[in-house]
Amino acid sequence: MDTALLSADYQQLRGFVAVAQALSFSRAAGAMGVSPSALSQLVRGLEERLGTRLLNRTTRSVSLTEAGAALLARTGPALAELGEAMLQARAGREGIAGRVRVHASRFAGELHVLPILARFGRDYPDVVLDISLDDTVIDIVAGGYDVAIRIGELVERDMVAVALGKEMRQLAVATPDYVAAHGVPEHPRALLGHRCIRWRWPGNSAPYHWEFWEEGWFQVAVDGPLILDDKQACLEAALQGAGIAFAIEPKVREHIAAGRLVPMLERWSAPFPGHYLCYPQQRHMAPAVRAFIDAVRRGA
Repeated sequence: MDTALLSADYQQLRGFVAVAQALSFSRAAGAMGVSPSALSQLVRGLEERLGTRLLNRTTRSVSLTEAGAALLARTGPALAELGEAMLQARAGREGIAGRVRVHASRFAGELHVLPILARFGRDYPDVVLDISLDDTVIDIVAGGYDVAIRIGELVERDMVAVALGKEMRQLAVATPDYVAAHGVPEHPRALLGHRCIRWRWPGNSAPYHWEFWEEGWFQVAVDGPLILDDKQACLEAALQGAGIAFAIEPKVREHIAAGRLVPMLERWSAPFPGHYLCYPQQRHMAPAVRAFIDAVRRGA
């Protein structure tokens, strides 16, 4: 029996592994650059050739059958190894190339990614950076990302994590006019009597509760007339005098120095782990991914 891996076999296995790892035809199709229907035909063709169902499909979800889980355990690492070998061979012949998918919070992207883009493009002209700047907390692997940058408390335990810069803290700030009209809260819980500009974490229905330190972290479910899902918009609203905002200190330092904003409750504003560059543990890393990681670390 001929057991050679044909081109059609490879494509079907590659499609199956992509769907099995993402548990989504649409996400896997996007990562592979094909349509969901084409990807579905690849997987169906593999199931027909093997004579067994590999994936359970509903209109809302995708899950692995027992046979599918067993196949993924055997073929997933093998295909990753094959892809890595091909990338390394190409890198040795033509230089570093490929696509790197990056997910970062908006501020992390502003601080650590955007400043390196021009230099990275000059150094690695054949690398495509596919970057998502988004405050949503996502599953890096399931989303098909190679690298993410997020605050320390959100780093998944099974990720390799490299610190970028120092600890950070959040400050409550408002304009001098707001302070003159409403005063300064003497304790974080006194914020309940103020007009706070609330931020809603993407994917959450309720606004974020402000966090302070007093012999331990505690939260204040502030109230106010304005809820936004963008931190920069919260800061802009505070600069216009709409109320008190809660912002990362580096974002407001210049406004405080210029007298546009007044910091409050600094005694209770403790530092927390700053940004980390994180990526899945892997035996071999694509040269393009390694190049991006090194560039971010140099620029930090």
